[in-house]
Parts: sequence; structure tokens; C-alpha cells
Amino acid sequence: MSEYARRLAFLSTRIFGEVMKGTTYRNEKIVKQMAAKPLHQDNFVVNYYPPYMKLDLTFKNLRQHGLFRDEHQDFIDEMNRQRTLRGKIKPKKGEGKRALKRKAAGAA
Repeated sequence: MSEYARRLAFLSTRIFGEVMKGTTYRNEKIVKQMAAKPLHQDNFVVNYYPPYMKLDLTFKNLRQHGLFRDEHQDFIDEMNRQRTLRGKIKPKKGEGKRALKRKAAGAA
């Protein structure tokens, strides 16, 4: 290969983004990475996990309409209902012992 042909091949590879002959493995690896599709545009990577947040919201809405039965949430609701019946829940702000004392002292 003549000097002219070699220089022309070098320029064409630089212009058209081809890898020159005689490059190392690392350089080829970098070129492949740069030529690959970005991960945020790869549909497989973006949709790898199912949309759990949307599914949870959907099941909550279905439960409110009575179309889905979530036994764990039913159990939690029943425990909270029983705690309120026994008087074990925290009072709302302004309805505690100290607030009742102030109201009683202010009224007397």
C-alpha cells in the first residue's frame, strides 16, 4: 500500500467514524459502546420491571369500588376499628388531656 493510499484510508476512517486497523481491544470496545443505543431509549431496559405503583393504585381504586378484596388491608382496618372502640388511638390535636384541662380551667 502506497503512502498516499494509507493516508487516504486514515482520513476516510476518521471522517466516517470507522475503526482503524490495528486498534486495541479497549478502543474497539469504546467504539461499540458509543455506537450502541442509549440505555434510556432501550425499550427492554426501560420496561424491565412491571409498573408496580400504577398496579397498587389500580387495586386501591378497585377496592374502594368493591371489586377487589385485599384481606391484609381489611385486617388492618378491622384492627384500627377495634382500637378506636377501646379508646387506644391518639387523640387529635387539641383534644388531649392538657387541652381539656385548659378548656376546663378557662371555662371555670
